[in-house]
Amino acid sequence: MTDAVLNNVVEWTVSELSAALKRTVESEYGFVRVRGEISGFKGSSPSGHCYFRLKDDKAVLEAVIWKGNFGRMRVKPEEGLDVIVSGKLTTFAGSSKYQIVIDTLELAGIGALMKLLEERKKKFAAAGLFDAARKQLLPFLPAVIGVVTSPTGAVIRDILHRLADRFPRHVLVWPVRVQGESSAAEVANAIAGFNALSERGPVPRPDLIIVARGGGSLEDLWSFNEEIVVLAASDSMIPLISAVGHETDFTLLDFVADHRAPTPTAAAEFAVPVRSELLAQIASLLNRKLACWKRGLDQRRKELTLLSRALPSSDDVLAAPRQRLDACAERLPRALLANAQIHHTQFSRIGGRLSSQLIRGLVVRRRDRYDALAHRLRTGVAANAQAYWARILRDRERVESLFNRGRRCVDAYLDQRFARLERAEKLLMAFSYREVLKRGYALVRDEAGRPLRSAAAIAPPMRLEIEMCDGSVKATAGETVAAPAPMPFVARRRRSRSGGGEGQGNLFGS
Repeated sequence: MTDAVLNNVVEWTVSELSAALKRTVESEYGFVRVRGEISGFKGSSPSGHCYFRLKDDKAVLEAVIWKGNFGRMRVKPEEGLDVIVSGKLTTFAGSSKYQIVIDTLELAGIGALMKLLEERKKKFAAAGLFDAARKQLLPFLPAVIGVVTSPTGAVIRDILHRLADRFPRHVLVWPVRVQGESSAAEVANAIAGFNALSERGPVPRPDLIIVARGGGSLEDLWSFNEEIVVLAASDSMIPLISAVGHETDFTLLDFVADHRAPTPTAAAEFAVPVRSELLAQIASLLNRKLACWKRGLDQRRKELTLLSRALPSSDDVLAAPRQRLDACAERLPRALLANAQIHHTQFSRIGGRLSSQLIRGLVVRRRDRYDALAHRLRTGVAANAQAYWARILRDRERVESLFNRGRRCVDAYLDQRFARLERAEKLLMAFSYREVLKRGYALVRDEAGRPLRSAAAIAPPMRLEIEMCDGSVKATAGETVAAPAPMPFVARRRRSRSGGGEGQGNLFGS
C-alpha cells in the first residue's frame, strides 16, 4: 500500500480494538454448545468462580463458570471428563484471549457417565462404604416405615398396596424429586431428616427406611449415584433398603444400602412378613404345643399309675402309728393323776414350812438391815457434803486470788502501753514539720500541692500556696533572687597535747 493510503487508515487504541473484537465475537457466536474434555480444573477459586480449559486433539478453549451457575449444576466439572457445555462466547481483554462463559454442563454420552460411575464406585469402595460389616440387619416387624420417593408416582402406591396385602404398617412418606438437579440434595436431606426424628416426638421415628424410584435410563437414575446421597445412606443409623429402578438397574446407593431390592414392590416384601403366614405359623405352633402338653400329661399319668402300684396301702402305712396312739391314750390318764399327786405332795411340804411367825421374823430382819443401810447412807452423804463444801471454799479463794493477780497484771500492762503511746506521740510531734513551722518557717507548695524545695523550681507567674503554723496563704511567684554565697568553712586544726609546733613531736624531749 502507498503511504497516502496508510495515512488514511483509522488508528485504534488497544481498548477500542479489544471492545470491537468483543462485540464481534459476542454478536457472531452469542450462544454455542461445545463438546470437549475438561483440562486444568483445580476446583473453585476463593471467589467461588471456576476456571479451566476445554480441549480436543487439535485446540484448546478457555472456560469459566460463575459462582451462581456452579452451585446450581447437577453435574460438577472434574478433571478429564468429556462434557457438552452451553454458554456465551466472549473475550477477555486483560490477556487477549477468547473464552466461553458456561451456563449448563452435561456429560457427553453414556460412556462418560459409566466412566464417572466406575470412578466413584472405586472411590467409595476404597473408603470402606460398601463393606458388609457396615450393613445393619433389617427389623423383623418394623412399627413405622419411612419411604423416600415421589408422592405422585406409581411407586408409593405399589409399596402401600403391597404392605396392606402382607402386613399393614404405619408409613411415613417424605416427598422428594427423584429426577432433576435438586433430586440428590432432597433425597439426602430426607434420609438425614428421618434419622433426626426423636423416638418419643410427635412424629414417630421410622424403624426402617425405603428409598424407592421406578425404572429409567442412567441419566434418570443419576441422582442416586451422587456423593451426597451415598454419604447420607452410609451415615444413616436406621436400616435402609434401596429400591431404585428395575432388577437390572444398579446405582451406588444399592451398594451402600443395608439391603437392595430389585423393585419397589420387592422392597415392601423385604420390609414386612406376610401376616396370614405368621398367623398360620402361630396357630400351628399353638396346636403343636397343646399336643405336646397332652402327650406329656398322659405320660405322667401312666408313670403315676405304675408308681402307685408299687406303693403300700394306707392301712399298712398307718397301722403302727395307730397302735402307738392307742397305747399312749390308755397311759395318759394314769400319768396325769400321778403327776398331780407328786405336785400336791411338794406343795404340802413347802406350805408346812411357811408359818406366820417365820414370815414375821424374816420381815423384821430385813427391816433392821434396811435401817442400818439407810443410816450409813445418811452419814456418808453428810461427810461427803462437808468435804465437797470445803473444797468449793478453797477453789473460790484460789479463783479470787487469781482474779486479783490478773487484774493487777492487766492494769500494769495497760499503764506500760499508755506510757509507750505517750512517748511515741511526743516523738511524732517532735519530728512533725508543723513544729518546724512554729519556729518561724513556711512550707511552699505548687498548684498540685507538691512541696517545692528550690527556687529553680519556681517560675513567675506560678501560683503558690504558702503554709504557716496557723494557716495557708495563696501567692503568685515574682522575680527569682539568687541566694547569697555561703561563707567558707575553715576547719580548725587540732592542737597537739605536747605544745607549740606542727607534727607529733619527740616523745623523748629532743
